[in-house]
Amino acid sequence: MWPFRSDPAKKATGPLREFYEVTPPDAGTPLDEARLLAVDVETTGLKPDRHQLVSIGWVPVNGQEIDLSGAGYVILRGTEGFSVGPSATIHHLTDDEIAAGVDPKEALTQFLEALQGRAMLAHFAPMETGFISAACQESFGAGLNVPIVDTFSIERRHMERMGTYPRGEDLRLARVRQRYGLPSYRNHNALTDALACAEQYLAHRASLSVHNLRDLMD
Repeated sequence: MWPFRSDPAKKATGPLREFYEVTPPDAGTPLDEARLLAVDVETTGLKPDRHQLVSIGWVPVNGQEIDLSGAGYVILRGTEGFSVGPSATIHHLTDDEIAAGVDPKEALTQFLEALQGRAMLAHFAPMETGFISAACQESFGAGLNVPIVDTFSIERRHMERMGTYPRGEDLRLARVRQRYGLPSYRNHNALTDALACAEQYLAHRASLSVHNLRDLMD
């Protein structure tokens, strides 16, 4: 059990409350049995209290398999008058696409249903956890607490153990994937980046001496 889940569960409403009713995977879960959800978000900036979550992409990972049939992608509809501004040059979503997006509560509901009973897998997870938790707080009265596996942290620790201390671009997902011989994808589409993270996780599993979820966590 993950004891930190009890507090937000008491305050959560709706789909978030239902999410907390399902027990997450234990830290001792063997990786061959682990169920994860690779997640990526696109936003208008870096700070959840100032910037907007505009899209979420996710891909399930079951043991050693990526389940593309369970993949999902949502663009969140902005409030009236909202504009993505200069962030469009990064995530390539237009104001018209945002205006035609999914209601934020519905988008979060889809995401929480996919995440239920799983650990969250991400590359530099504070972005995903920060923005999604803030959105859950606004929509469902509580933040999101979930077990995290972060490929950014896994690679950083691996490089440090090897005596190669990462700098600058060394830990960006595209650069990490290149070192593991994975193909190059176009960045900053939430679904593509979630898939890229899932593939990197499997590459880490194949290359490192890891056996359970605890081996991959900070």
